[in-house]
Amino acid sequence: MALKVPSASSAADKLVSRAQAASGEYATNAAAAGDTWASAAQAAKAAFSQGITAGDIAGRWVRGIAKAGAAKYTRKINDVGKGRFAEGVSAGKQDYASNVEPFFTTIAGLNLSARQARGSAANYQRVSQVGTALNAKRMALLGAGS
Repeated sequence: MALKVPSASSAADKLVSRAQAASGEYATNAAAAGDTWASAAQAAKAAFSQGITAGDIAGRWVRGIAKAGAAKYTRKINDVGKGRFAEGVSAGKQDYASNVEPFFTTIAGLNLSARQARGSAANYQRVSQVGTALNAKRMALLGAGS
């Protein structure tokens, strides 16, 4: 006996319709799951490590990109990303400010060597001072060595 299977198109229509109806429930439940997500993600450290070092993971990644293709990437940018871009940036404003603040403070606290004539190799030392300070701050924030 053959199984009755809906068309892929009608299944996709149903998915979209049900998702639109459930968006409020999603927002409520997803927002309430932050603590559960954080503890489960931390507990999954070993599984994550195994997953990203699994055999042929790089090959599977490349094959997935090839399967999706540039056309899908472009279509999703136009269909989804373009409309969400400004809203997403606005939603991330506070996160951006708190994440860059330590680096801006680090740069503001530097006393760079004196600027030399244009083209002087000594000017690269100024760049190196900034780069070294920012890398040290990044490593400190990441808890490197702990």
